[in-house]
This record gives sequence, structure tokens and C-alpha cells, in this order.
Amino acid sequence: MNRQLAFISFAAACILTACAREEAATQTPAPADVAAARAAANDLGARLKTRLLDALATGGPVAAIEVCNLEAPKIATVLSGETHMSVGRTALRWRNPANAPDDFERAAMEDFRSQIVGGADPAMLERAEIVTTPQGRQLRYMKPIMTGGPCTLCHGTDVSDEVKAAILARYPDDQATGFALGEFRGAFSITKDLEG
Repeated sequence: MNRQLAFISFAAACILTACAREEAATQTPAPADVAAARAAANDLGARLKTRLLDALATGGPVAAIEVCNLEAPKIATVLSGETHMSVGRTALRWRNPANAPDDFERAAMEDFRSQIVGGADPAMLERAEIVTTPQGRQLRYMKPIMTGGPCTLCHGTDVSDEVKAAILARYPDDQATGFALGEFRGAFSITKDLEG
């Protein structure tokens, strides 16, 4: 009888170990999914930058705020439809409350910030994980956004009074100013629903 119990216990342990290994293997994002998420983040960044630079050239910083306020969400929505992923931006200090981070995004950005302060190259940082939610399994991907030269006009440490007024008119609870050139400012955040 003891030998049978020992065998059953051994078999159960083997099955549980195999299941744990299989579960761990399924939590590793597929390289193609990560590449698609990375491309979507890059595409969102490029589209926003192009549109913001156009607005700056034709109407100055206040026109750029209008782009962020009205056009950026539309650009993200179009790109989400094209890629079949949720494509957006978030930050630890956000301007638009609709872009406030969830727990996954907050943890990723705190890690990015810590690594960057420690000397890591922001261009080499990204986070890609598979998470299980009540809606099912999802790929979560994030990539840092750094404060570039044009960004400082609306997000920097020396924002003009006219720009401050335009920001506060649209975002009364703004937290997204006071950034230095080259400072970590936020992240692109991509979510893809996975089958199974």
C-alpha cells in the first residue's frame, strides 16, 4: 500500500511539474508578437511626432497642444484598428487622465525609470510579457518615451505662460510639466489579446 501511495505521489508530482513547465512556456511572448508590438509603438511615435512637428511649424506650441488633445487619441485609435492591438501612451505623471497607467504599466515605467537613472540606454529598453486577465491572455508591451527637444515646449521646465494657460484649459489636473531634455517621460503601451 505504501508503494502505491508513493507511486501516486511521484506521478502527481511529475504531472504538476510538467504542467508548471508548460504554463511557464506559454507565458513567453512569441517573437513575432513582440516585433508587431514594437512596430506599433514605433509607428505611433512616428505619426505623433510628424503631426506635432507640423503643428509646431504652422501654429506654435499651442497648436501642438491641440494636436495632443484632439488628434493624438484619433491617431492611436486608427493605429489600433490597423494593428488589431490596443495602442497608446501612458506616464507616471500624465497630462490626460485617460492615459493614467494601470498596475502593469506603472510597474514597467518605474522599472524603466530606475534602469535609466542607473545608466541604461533607453533605446534598448522594452518590456514584453504575457499576462492573464479576466478577459483572457494578453501580450503587454511597453517602450520608454524620452523628453525630446520639441517636447520641452509643453512638457519642460520653462513653459511659457501662454502654453501653461492652454494646457490648463484642456487638462486642469496636468502633471506632465517640469521634464528636462533627455529625461524619461512616459511609455508607449501596447496590448494584444491572445487566443487560448
